Amino acid sequence: MRPACGVARAVLDDVTAMIQPGLTTREIDRFAAERIRSYGARSAFLGYRNYPCNVCISVNDEVVHGLAGDRRVSFGDIVSVDVGVLYNGFVGDNARTVSVGGCDAAAQALLDVTEQSLYEGISEAVPGKRVADISRAIQQHVEKNGFSIVREYVGHGVGRSVHEAPEVPNFVDERRSSPLLKAGMTLAIEPMVNAGKPGTKTLNDGWTVLTVDGSLSAHFEHTILVTTGEPVILTCPEMMPSSLRA
Repeated sequence: MRPACGVARAVLDDVTAMIQPGLTTREIDRFAAERIRSYGARSAFLGYRNYPCNVCISVNDEVVHGLAGDRRVSFGDIVSVDVGVLYNGFVGDNARTVSVGGCDAAAQALLDVTEQSLYEGISEAVPGKRVADISRAIQQHVEKNGFSIVREYVGHGVGRSVHEAPEVPNFVDERRSSPLLKAGMTLAIEPMVNAGKPGTKTLNDGWTVLTVDGSLSAHFEHTILVTTGEPVILTCPEMMPSSLRA
């Protein structure tokens, strides 16, 4: 998992760094495809359940699973990029929301709270705790700051496949089982947070998920490893094999 996650992080860094006003989401996706190939990996998303793009690019009120196309990003937009790669038989998965040339204070607050909620959740990923402890930490941080958690989409286990057990919700749901966390688990923790109400809808393209009320949405994700001690964030630069570093 470490090499795959290192590659996923490198691609995410490359892609988010190149986003600038005037680029189309198709140009961003093509650049992502080139970077994935350059590391000897392939997209874990392209063709997965017939998804047609290399990475997920979601703009402003788009929550997740945005499709590449002719839309041009503009100054002040926020863009969520979700990168999954398959490398040597394992999947690395991570996401980040960035502003295009800067954004207003309200949008920046959404980004900051969403990212911090991810780390609040990660801090709970230790043996003896349960998935619900991760969920609770994320939800509490988001809601105390006045934002809302998307309910329809959740984090997940990840390894040889993009989605594996267990599901990792970003909110406490008493109807779901809450597996015990054990050393060796690899989880994709990924809060999706709306500035307005939590509801979502899906466009007729069958993929792009938007907020119901048109409010902004942010998405941050890391793949982490549960250890006998503190959790390890696998999607960090130091996890990339030295042979692949630029």
